[in-house]
Amino acid sequence: MKILVIGATGGVGSRLLPMLTEAGHEVHGLWHSDGDDKRLQRQGVTPHFGDLTEMGPRDFADLVTGMDAAVFLAGAGGAGKDLATAIDGDAAIALARAMEAQGVRRLVVVSVFPEAGRNRDLSETFEHYMAEKKRADVAITATDLDWVLIRPGTLQNEDGDGQVTAGRCITYGDVARGNVARAIHAVLDRPWLTREMIELTDGPVAVGRAMDALGR
Repeated sequence: MKILVIGATGGVGSRLLPMLTEAGHEVHGLWHSDGDDKRLQRQGVTPHFGDLTEMGPRDFADLVTGMDAAVFLAGAGGAGKDLATAIDGDAAIALARAMEAQGVRRLVVVSVFPEAGRNRDLSETFEHYMAEKKRADVAITATDLDWVLIRPGTLQNEDGDGQVTAGRCITYGDVARGNVARAIHAVLDRPWLTREMIELTDGPVAVGRAMDALGR
């Protein structure tokens, strides 16, 4: 497949890219920070420059033309309300609308677990981030795309062991970034797994088996 990855240089994206290229997929990645284009090229990924805070459906249309699938991993990462609106909300929605217009149907989005952060005091910035993720989820699930939303637990900067718990409604917990990447890869390899919201944590089941169970 020809796959566009938005958020290719982050903790999940940097683990996902080699999985996809080693599987023989043609991978394209969006970059913004100096040097990221060279890093993507070294990973066998075709780099495309873009600033998510300024991109709209027309910009994304140029990127998704000819793609078989897109993966949206980008997030503001607590950088403020304006960036959360622009990236977690507007950019995700613009990508989905561009895909509809260009006839590219397969979209995998890393969203957020509804219980995220509920065990601590939450700032207005975090609540706004949650609201923007929800706004994007609502817009994406209203499209005719073959979407899958993955809602990970608390992300751990680890590769993980490929063992997870996955379901439409599960107990909140931690999840290795590497396991999130594996789950995305597994979803992309299962075209019949579509229009699903998947909550994900580390657990006892191999990623592939966990994804297969969701399609039954």
